[in-house]
Amino acid sequence: MAITADLSKVLDKAYQDKSLEEILDAPVEALAGVSVSGGKLIRDALGVKTIGELGRNKYFRAAQSLAALADAR
Repeated sequence: MAITADLSKVLDKAYQDKSLEEILDAPVEALAGVSVSGGKLIRDALGVKTIGELGRNKYFRAAQSLAALADAR
């Protein structure tokens, strides 16, 4: 089953027509609002280079889980 999503608000224009695999392998700077210098800070601080690594990062997952628990109260 094919799934479609409007990624125009979360990705830079150059990445909006890429496959999911290509997006996950893209640098974090491919996310809308993340600059090259911001991407470097993320790499330097957390060792995260790609969108996939960012999404799977244990610190981001923990923070997201805590925020979801707080929102569910």
